[in-house]
Amino acid sequence: MWWHYALVFICSMAVDIVPFPLPPAFTVMIVLQIVFKLNIWIVIVTGVAGSIAGRYILTLYIPKISGKIFNPSKNEDVRYLGKRMKEKGWKTHLIILVYSLLPLPTTPLFIAGGMANLKPYYIIPAFFVGKFISDTVAVLLGKYAEENTKNLVQGMINWKSITGLIVGLLLLCALFFIDWRTMLQKKKLKLRFQIWK
Repeated sequence: MWWHYALVFICSMAVDIVPFPLPPAFTVMIVLQIVFKLNIWIVIVTGVAGSIAGRYILTLYIPKISGKIFNPSKNEDVRYLGKRMKEKGWKTHLIILVYSLLPLPTTPLFIAGGMANLKPYYIIPAFFVGKFISDTVAVLLGKYAEENTKNLVQGMINWKSITGLIVGLLLLCALFFIDWRTMLQKKKLKLRFQIWK
């Protein structure tokens, strides 16, 4: 039924629209594909589209709330980081692509891009390629494990998912608490914990 695919889109968007790391969208795709016996390729395309929509919306609203949550110097610091990302050109796109292929949460990447006022089209093309490849591999592996649905659902909370959550939280802490301007200009690590308004 068409609403099953709409559910894949909505759930994939929902996990990627929030500004903190949640389980990756491919876990939602795998579960819904198995539960509803959906066409795997439509699930992949629909899920990746939902994920892209979620990340796009995240980059649009995060600049509006970051000004209310973080002090001006932290916002300026992240904008400087975004400016440096723009200067790197194709290298930045390559880094985003490689990062999207890794089993790491991409939430910090989009929060940094949004806070730095990078246009979504600057981040999303490389993210789309990496996301499509990595989610395709993950969903195909999920399809392969379809006979073990019970074990698959239980296996979502394992050392890899916990490690991914911890790494995502550490990346967010690095984004928020490192003084990036000092780091990039003076090559010196400086932590700043007074970032809230």
